[in-house]
Amino acid sequence: MNFVIYGLCATTALICTLLMVRAYLISGYRLLLWSSWCFAGLTLNNIILMFDKLAYSNDLLTLRLSIAFIALLPLIYGLIFEDR
Repeated sequence: MNFVIYGLCATTALICTLLMVRAYLISGYRLLLWSSWCFAGLTLNNIILMFDKLAYSNDLLTLRLSIAFIALLPLIYGLIFEDR
């Protein structure tokens, strides 16, 4: 059951990434680009979470936290430095 829940979380993050990329290509609003990079990293984080919880039993905690931190950096950059 946990595998299904973790898979749904990763799928949701992937769908958000794809929808934001599509919206960016249509509108050209750059905050959508930074948000899509953030959600792409969160998708990767959720995929690693699945492997960590189901196969490695918390051996990848440092990797997951690092990826989550790096995934948030483009969004923070976009929120601070974008003009529109």
